[in-house]
Amino acid sequence: MNIPKVVGALAHIYSVNRSETKNAISNGHISSVSAKAENDDSDKDKDEDGGNIEAGAPGAAKKKKKRKPKKKKGEADDSKTQTAPPRVPVSNLFPCGEYPEGEIAEYRNENSYRTTNEEKRQLDRMNKDFLNEYRQGAEVHRQVRQWAQKNIKPGQSLTEIAEGIEDSVRALTGHQGLEEGDNIKGGMGFPTGLSINHCAAHYTPNAGNKTILQQDDVMKVDFGAHVNGRIVDSAFTMTFNPVYDNLLAAVKDATNTGIREAGIDVRVGDIGAAIQEAMESYEVEIKGQSLPVKSIRNLNGHDIVQYSIHGGKSVPIVKSNDQTKMEEGEIFAIETFGSTGKGFVRDDMETSHYAKRADAPNVALRISSARSLLNTITKNFGTLPFCRRYLDRLGHDKYLLGLNNLVSSGIIEAYPPLCDVKGSHTAQFEHTILMRPTVKEVISRGDDY
Repeated sequence: MNIPKVVGALAHIYSVNRSETKNAISNGHISSVSAKAENDDSDKDKDEDGGNIEAGAPGAAKKKKKRKPKKKKGEADDSKTQTAPPRVPVSNLFPCGEYPEGEIAEYRNENSYRTTNEEKRQLDRMNKDFLNEYRQGAEVHRQVRQWAQKNIKPGQSLTEIAEGIEDSVRALTGHQGLEEGDNIKGGMGFPTGLSINHCAAHYTPNAGNKTILQQDDVMKVDFGAHVNGRIVDSAFTMTFNPVYDNLLAAVKDATNTGIREAGIDVRVGDIGAAIQEAMESYEVEIKGQSLPVKSIRNLNGHDIVQYSIHGGKSVPIVKSNDQTKMEEGEIFAIETFGSTGKGFVRDDMETSHYAKRADAPNVALRISSARSLLNTITKNFGTLPFCRRYLDRLGHDKYLLGLNNLVSSGIIEAYPPLCDVKGSHTAQFEHTILMRPTVKEVISRGDDY
């Protein structure tokens, strides 16, 4: 701020003091009471002096700069913008360390009291760090997927698409995952699934894959981002032919129905029934043939625990007698799959997804490559899912014998691609929801879906 030149030493000192005081107020060093007192003095001065000094008069004051409004919690810093492709860590975009909350939904019926209950609100406040880690991961997911949705086009290779997403997630979390243990702090929480047409899930290109995305493909994009093991698992489906719009509408409606029905003490079998009813109310016309959209009955949503994508509970997407209840503090991935085929998937094609089992047995490994590989997996992924390209990236080669040995020993779980009948088309939408003590938070919700 420039100090006005006022005739007389006393006036000069008074002007300087007032400028310093206002600077201090704007910097937050003086309480609001002091600020008010200063403003009151200023008003009195104006009254006594008959207003401001006339323009052009000796010592006329320059106009004061307007204060910029303070940032709200969870609001991005406008002075820093995300690049394309995304490479600016979200921690730089939110320097205050507060990230946007997801979609908030109040509990219903007998749990409606939770929203205002002071005991539950106190529990919520105690979870601040946990919530902020989840919200940071969710913001990473939103920014990366929104860039991907704009940039994925027919003619690109699946490898190019997958690596574009994964490089962006690593950049935005601030963890490249090349140093030992870095990926465990943050980064990819689930490998980028790019399952096409009749393949519903768990397909990502292995090294040397030359598959090209086609104009008529229906591609599920399923990936996870994590911060400190808090995995945000969310998926969407991309098409380039409007003939599949109703298929996507059916699955999106089913997923939103599952989210709406989910809640503390709700039985998962009842959620499945509601999902199936929503899904199977749709039909899609392909090549002049009207086809019903079916829920894929042997695929489910699931709970998530720290560093583990599947915690042990499942959320069916068809009607069932499962009486398992959702509980306070749990995290669920509500994901639904619709198909124009049989509505049933089987293992097919080359496996790419793996994860170390949380209950892995302690067995003697006789193959040296298996021992070396297990050491790498433990130090770089822990129980987080990974794919074969991630091992390539860390410099491992000729590891398939050792990897298969770890799978057969029960230490590593293999997740092969899951496919309906050839010629069918499948779609998927997925969100991560938090069962907070007071409200349900759809942590991965965005403007896109």
